[in-house]
Amino acid sequence: MYYRRALQPGGCYFFTVNIADRDKTLLVSHIELLREVVRQVKLRHPFQIDAMVVLPEHLHAIWTLPEGDADFSKRWGLIKANFSRGLAKNESISKSRMLKGERGIWQRRYWDHLIRDAEDYRRHVDYIHFNPVKHGFAQRCADWPYSSFHRYVSRDVLPINWGERVMDFSEYGFGE
Repeated sequence: MYYRRALQPGGCYFFTVNIADRDKTLLVSHIELLREVVRQVKLRHPFQIDAMVVLPEHLHAIWTLPEGDADFSKRWGLIKANFSRGLAKNESISKSRMLKGERGIWQRRYWDHLIRDAEDYRRHVDYIHFNPVKHGFAQRCADWPYSSFHRYVSRDVLPINWGERVMDFSEYGFGE
């Protein structure tokens, strides 16, 4: 099946990427491996991480790609493959994945959304930063260590107590 992706060279994109077993905590349990893999991919295939949060079983990110480049699929493929290579082979692997030489770490697909304008960007950044609270992993955004929220606070873009009020994301159209 072919999935259409909005490809805009130099575009800004929001992503949701999930591991296959949503009951696992692979991403935070191996956060240093994930950070190193992302760093290595960024060195070879540059992109800017505008915002990001890593939760135990999924992550959200906003990336801006270089002018003339729209190949975020290559970057995600490398991140997923290199992260998987760094883990012990102890996951269950379906027959279809075995036949394709795949591991059972990541869901095959991921969600991408081309950011349309400044308001769309703001809403997605807010969604990313509030996600640990939404999912019950933290009481406050500031309590979750695997988030660009801390970078936004250190640069005086957001106050440390941002997101402490109850937020309703239904207006944003997110249905996770």
